[in-house]
Amino acid sequence: MWKEFKEFLIKQNAIALAIAVVIGAALNTVVQAIVNDIILPVVQTVSPSVAWQEWTWHNFKFGDLASAVLNFFIVGFVAWRISKIFIKPAPAGPPTTKSCDFCKSTIDIAATRCPHCTSQLAA
Repeated sequence: MWKEFKEFLIKQNAIALAIAVVIGAALNTVVQAIVNDIILPVVQTVSPSVAWQEWTWHNFKFGDLASAVLNFFIVGFVAWRISKIFIKPAPAGPPTTKSCDFCKSTIDIAATRCPHCTSQLAA
């Protein structure tokens, strides 16, 4: 039973998923701190008053919804910028396709004849 459990952890990437959840929770704390301590005070000084968060319209808490949507966009933007800092795109490898000189179709890099227009290609 232990062997099966160990294989499950390795094959299903359960350990990697658990690590991702822990790191995600820690990143959430960092993002919330940036938003609550740096960005929202700036927004509150620019906004006319804090009362906009308490606006209602026919018993609907419109201000609360607006505040939640604004908070969502700010948190999403900060998380996106943090991910752009730490996640760099992989370098592109050598090309695997080329363009046919005659019909401009995309073909395999090793092709000597175009499968679309049957033209003979330069080596």
